[in-house]
Amino acid sequence: MAGGRELVVSFGEMLIDFVPTVAGVSLAEAPAFLKAPGGAPANVAIAVSRLGGEAAFVGKLGDDEFGRMLAAILRDNGVDAGGVVFDAGARTALAFVTLRADGEREFMFYRNPSADMLLTADELNVEHIKRAAVFHYGSISLIAEPCRSAHLRAMEIAKEAGALLSYDPNLREALWPSREEARTQILSIWDQADIVKVSEVELEFLTGIDSVEDDVVMKLWRPTMKLLLVTLGDQGCKYYTRDFHGAVPSFKVQQVDTTGAGDAFVGALLKRIVRDPSSLQDQKKLEEAIKFANACGAITATKKGAIPSLPTESEVLQLIAKA
Repeated sequence: MAGGRELVVSFGEMLIDFVPTVAGVSLAEAPAFLKAPGGAPANVAIAVSRLGGEAAFVGKLGDDEFGRMLAAILRDNGVDAGGVVFDAGARTALAFVTLRADGEREFMFYRNPSADMLLTADELNVEHIKRAAVFHYGSISLIAEPCRSAHLRAMEIAKEAGALLSYDPNLREALWPSREEARTQILSIWDQADIVKVSEVELEFLTGIDSVEDDVVMKLWRPTMKLLLVTLGDQGCKYYTRDFHGAVPSFKVQQVDTTGAGDAFVGALLKRIVRDPSSLQDQKKLEEAIKFANACGAITATKKGAIPSLPTESEVLQLIAKA
């Protein structure tokens, strides 16, 4: 990209998911829990690095055992953690997550407030952000001050320095005061992103229409965007640019745990785009990049846990070759 930059900087939350040791039970019924590092922006950064790309993470952790563990996981996975700051007065966020017998995910969050919510604009690692080819973020960091102001300032810094802005809302309704507040705040920064990725669930949430037809998706299109993506789980992905649109099928795999599959998809796509930005104007190149990202997401869904499941480039190329 501009000046040969290929750094993907992810901004936002990193936390620990506690997952029941047995499947198909409610949180109350779970006999025990395993800890799994997570947080969508952190997953994206590690996905980029695992594929051989350059990634950094900007966010705040508690100055506690869990916070130091998460920072070490970033470093161990090749992610630049120079943008991580620690809060001595607040804990690292925790989430208890289970997949109930009816297939619905159940969340219980411990962040009242957690350290990630307390990041201030003054604590931003501005030099990291200015080096980004892509600056990626979600919407959880918009929920509360002071993190919301830090998020908006970081977007400004990245945009002024020439970065592409990448937005995956990663809706977690349980964290917002209301559905209306979630919708309003998620859409409050919609016009500023160059690349936006939503799931079919988020598409329905934001438009109020249970459909993935083009006329519904186009309600979320803005003339300032370069790429809008709608992921459809094992059905693949629909994409829209100013000049063309289409769909790319996914890969048939035996799904075990879809946690992190969307983050793997985003990381893989961003890694491809920073390597060759002309993909955004070339339909054949873009479809190849999305196919690669679909394969990355599919592989992640075949194993338990997000970060341990993120594939290497050779694993992705193997799946594509076999298809």
